[in-house]
Amino acid sequence: MTIHNPYRDPSIPWLRGNLHAHTTMSDGDRTPQNLIDQYAARGYDFLAISDHDMITKTKKYDARSMTLIPANEVTINGPHTVHVGATVVIPPDPDRQAVLDGVAKDGGFAFMAHPSWERHFNHCPQEMLESLRGYIGVEIFNGITRWHPGSNVATDRWDRMLSQGRRVWGFANDDAHHAGDEGVAWNMVQADSRSANAIVDALRTGSFYASTGVVIESIRVAGNTIAVSTHNAQRIVASIDYARRVAQVDATEMVYTAPSGIELSYVRFECFGAGESMAWTQPFFVTK
Repeated sequence: MTIHNPYRDPSIPWLRGNLHAHTTMSDGDRTPQNLIDQYAARGYDFLAISDHDMITKTKKYDARSMTLIPANEVTINGPHTVHVGATVVIPPDPDRQAVLDGVAKDGGFAFMAHPSWERHFNHCPQEMLESLRGYIGVEIFNGITRWHPGSNVATDRWDRMLSQGRRVWGFANDDAHHAGDEGVAWNMVQADSRSANAIVDALRTGSFYASTGVVIESIRVAGNTIAVSTHNAQRIVASIDYARRVAQVDATEMVYTAPSGIELSYVRFECFGAGESMAWTQPFFVTK
């Protein structure tokens, strides 16, 4: 059994950031500078302003010591797709595969936003998630969807894909539009530097975890054993294919050894804290 660890050396620091936010340039109610100020005041390390079907030019604003990553949420004509590290606006082709092909040509990466939004809980149908190629992940938590029809959590959609062999990462973002939307959900990234390229590269390879408040301090893999240590989790759960729970502890740390006799293709961990705070590791893919 080989467990593929997406995380880097524990000595590499974690950077906190949001990849999904909007300003007055599209349908947000804050100017770009005000939004930047709000995230900087919360101690964020990076921010992607992903206004709808456009790239908000952030170079003319004060980054407040954060790294600003250009982004664009492709919205018109189909399920919303966030392009992180964008240099050009990808036309909103109704064929979302054409959009993803455009992202691949431009660089950066794409993830599918809030797939369980709307009254039918199916903003991005599962069949489309499974058929599209070229995106690296899905939004498993979307902050603003808490106040709209549908589900803000999409881990079930994620597990269905992972269980079919798709190697996609899970993102958590605010999708901030209005005052008070900030600081609900974020991504903690292990990057070699604070440059936009280093952060994008680390996200692309899965060297991050998603959180709404639980802090993961270290993730270590040795053989077929995975150790997850947190600052403030009250329960940690290990799940494998089709969301089967295989272990849980009511503690801040879990050490899980994958048995050789069980059929599994991945292991992932959910960390539960006080109130609604959580953290989700990326999947550790398993080959035999």
